[in-house]
Amino acid sequence: MSFLAAAAATEHAEVWTVLFQLAALLGAALVLGMLFERFGQSAILGYLIAGMLMGPGVFGVISADSGVPVIAELGVSLLLFAIGLEFSASRLIRLGPAAVYGGSIQVILTLVLVSGGCLLMGMEKRTSVAIGAAIALSSTACVLRVLSDRAEIDAVHGRVALGVLLLQDVAVVPLVLLVTMLGGGGSLTDVGWDLLKAGGLIVALVTGFLLLAKFVLPPLMRELSLARDRELLVLLSVVLAVGSALAAHALELSPALGAFLAGMMLAESSFATQIRSDIGGLRIIFITLFFASVGMLGDPLWISQNWLPVTGVTLLILFGKAAVVTAIALLFRVPLRHAIASGIVLSQVGEFGVVIAGIGNSSGLVSGDAFRLLVSSILATLFLTPLLIRAALPLGEKLERRLRPHARPQTTIEDVFTTEKKLVMIVGFGPSGQRVAEGLRENPDVEILVVDMNQRNVDLARSMNFSAVLGDATNLDFLLHHGILKSRAMVITLPDHRTSTRIVESVRTLHETVSIIVRARYHSFVDELERAGATLAIDEEYLTGQQLREAMLAILDLEEN
Repeated sequence: MSFLAAAAATEHAEVWTVLFQLAALLGAALVLGMLFERFGQSAILGYLIAGMLMGPGVFGVISADSGVPVIAELGVSLLLFAIGLEFSASRLIRLGPAAVYGGSIQVILTLVLVSGGCLLMGMEKRTSVAIGAAIALSSTACVLRVLSDRAEIDAVHGRVALGVLLLQDVAVVPLVLLVTMLGGGGSLTDVGWDLLKAGGLIVALVTGFLLLAKFVLPPLMRELSLARDRELLVLLSVVLAVGSALAAHALELSPALGAFLAGMMLAESSFATQIRSDIGGLRIIFITLFFASVGMLGDPLWISQNWLPVTGVTLLILFGKAAVVTAIALLFRVPLRHAIASGIVLSQVGEFGVVIAGIGNSSGLVSGDAFRLLVSSILATLFLTPLLIRAALPLGEKLERRLRPHARPQTTIEDVFTTEKKLVMIVGFGPSGQRVAEGLRENPDVEILVVDMNQRNVDLARSMNFSAVLGDATNLDFLLHHGILKSRAMVITLPDHRTSTRIVESVRTLHETVSIIVRARYHSFVDELERAGATLAIDEEYLTGQQLREAMLAILDLEEN
C-alpha cells in the first residue's frame, strides 16, 4: 500500500512539474511575443526565443525529456485541422498544377540536390540522403500562421505555397520511413516495401474519413443547432481533430496529415467556419507551445561559438530552396513576381525537418557537430521566416521590374480589392433582415452577406440568391474570416439587445470606421447600443408609435370626410 501511495505521489508531483513548465514557457512566450509585436515583428520570433531561453541550453527550466514537446505536437495538428476546414477537395484542386505537381517536384529535386552537395563534401550516402530529406521540407505551421495573419493565403503566392506545403506534409511519411530504414541498415527492397505500405495506409485513412463524412457526420450535424448546442459543436470539433490525429499516429502516419483530412471532411458543412472560430483559442495555445518547443532545440552557446558555419549553411539553404521553388513555379507559368515570392516564402526548413534530423541523430546517420549545425541552421531559417514572408511579394515585384522592365503591368491583388463591391453584412435574417436585403438587392455596387445562427434562415437567404453563412457574429475570428475589415456597413436586426451590443463591441474592436445600424427593440436600449459603438440605433418603439399615430390620424380624416 505504501508503494502505491508513493507512486501516486510521484505521478502527482510530475503533473504539477509539467504544469509549472507549461506556465513558465507560455509566460515567457507572452512577454517576448508582445515585445516583438511592439516593434512590428511577428510574435513567432518571441515564441522561438522563449523556448530557447527556457530550454536546457540556457536556464534549463524545461528538461530535454519533458512532456511539454509532446503536448506541443497537438498544436500542429490543430493548425492543420483549422486549415482543412477552409479547403475542401474542390478548392484544393483549384490550387492548380503549380501547387500539386510542383510540390512533388520540389521535394524530389531538393532532396537530390542537397544529397548531391553533401556527397561532394565527402559525406556518406546514407547521411547525405538523411540531410536532404530534412531540408526538403518547409514549415507548414510557421508559413500558414504568418500568411493567415497577413491575409495572403488566397494571394497567388499564398495558394502556391499552400499547395506545396500540403504535398510536403504528405511526403513526410515516406521521408521519415526512408531515413528510419537508412538508419536501420535495411536494404532498398525493404525501404520500397515500407513506402508502399505507407501509401496503402494513407489511402485507407482517406477512405475511412470519406465514409465517415458521407454517412455519419451529415445526420449528426442536422441534429445540432448552433444556437442551442454550441458546447456540443465545440466538443465534436475537438474530438474530430484529436481523434483524427490519433488515428493517423496509430497507423504510423503524420498526425498533422490526419487532422488536415478531418478538417476537409467538415469543410463542406455549414458549421465549418464557426468550428474554426470556436477552436481558435485552443489552437493558439498549442501553436505557441509548439514554436517554443522547437526553439528549445537550439543551443545559443554552441551557435555563438560556430556562428560562421551556421550563417553560411543558413544562407545556402534559403537561397537554394528559394531558387528551386521559383524555378518550379515559373515552369508552371506562375507570374514572375509571384514565383519569386513563393520561393522566398518556402525557403526555410520546417518543423518536420527537425523531426527527421532527430531520427537521423538517434540512428547515427547525422551526429555530433553535423547534427548541431543542421538543427541550428534550421532554427535560423525559422527565425527569419516571418521577415522573409513580409518582404516576399514586394521583393518579387522589385525583381520583376528589374528583370523585365518592358513587361506589361499585370493586375495585382490590391487592384482587385479596390474594384470590389461594397460589402454590407446583415446579421439576422428574420422579417427585418429580409426587408433590408430586398431593399439593397437592386443596388449593383453592393455585395450582401447574411449572417445567422439559424440554419433555416441561412437556407432561406440562399434560396433568395443572397450569400449567407452560419455563424456567431460576436466571434472576432468569424468576423475576420468573412471580411469585416473590407465591409462598408453592418445591419444588425436581432431582437436581443445583449447579443446586438456584443456584436457592436466586437465589430468596433476590429473596424473603427464601418457604419453599424442596429435594431433597438425598446427605447431604453438606444443609448446602450450607441455607447457600444453603433452608428445609428433604430428605436422600434418610437417608429411603432409614429406609425400608430399616422394610422389613427388617417382614420379620423376618413371619418370627418
